Amino acid sequence: MGMKNLKTVILVLIACFIAYLFMLPLMFMVFTSFKGVSEALSSTTLMPIEWTLQNYVDLLSQTSVSPIGRWIINTVIVTVFGTLLRMVVSTLAAYSLARLHVPFKKAILVCLIWAMAIPEIVTLFPLYYIFRETGMINGYLPLILPSGAAVMTVYLIYTFMMSFPVELEEAALIDGASLMSVLIHVVIPSIKPILMTQGFITFLELYNSYLWPSLVISRNESRTITLGIASLVLGDNYVNPGLMMAATVVAVAPVLLVFIFTNKYIVRGFTHSGIK
Repeated sequence: MGMKNLKTVILVLIACFIAYLFMLPLMFMVFTSFKGVSEALSSTTLMPIEWTLQNYVDLLSQTSVSPIGRWIINTVIVTVFGTLLRMVVSTLAAYSLARLHVPFKKAILVCLIWAMAIPEIVTLFPLYYIFRETGMINGYLPLILPSGAAVMTVYLIYTFMMSFPVELEEAALIDGASLMSVLIHVVIPSIKPILMTQGFITFLELYNSYLWPSLVISRNESRTITLGIASLVLGDNYVNPGLMMAATVVAVAPVLLVFIFTNKYIVRGFTHSGIK
């Protein structure tokens, strides 16, 4: 075996070992979800000795304690509409700053950069006070509306649009297209990678959010999947690791599916440096 082939084998082995370390928590979660209570508490092996689906049966049958179906529906509504709201608002704001003659544009851009330095946690109390006074607590709106304001997303889309050749837009305008038509049919298809990347990041942010939903949601049936799993861990089910892992598997599955279908756009969004 030549030196080059030996280096390749060593690199592959190292990569497999690193991948195993990253996959180990996921494997532990999946395999533990198929263990019984006693085995989950005392087992020292990764693979279950006796495979069982009882944890999933108990999880889906405990509708009063853990209405996981309702939690997933709530999460889907919040993440889908929250992501769409952020992408629409951010795209319109970025396009206005990149192409339109907006007064004090430079000052606005400076304010956007400064706003990125403000910790999100300092805005939670004012937001909570606003939604409490308007009677929106324990609903979808306090979980969806705040996602529409995303300074980082606006700035990233703006910088991406600045690399887009304006001549294509001018040609469409000369042909009689409106600004909105140019945005929808010319600009957005060309910046799809960055939109898909930011959309996926927003989806993960809303899907995994815990602190803000825990402030505005108190009813069990209004919880998202993250709050629901936290309630299982903090409740009486902590004595059954298998049940907690089963709930986590159900919660992780939608994220994995979304990542599989958007993976190529996410990679292009991170590596795309120009428009061909």
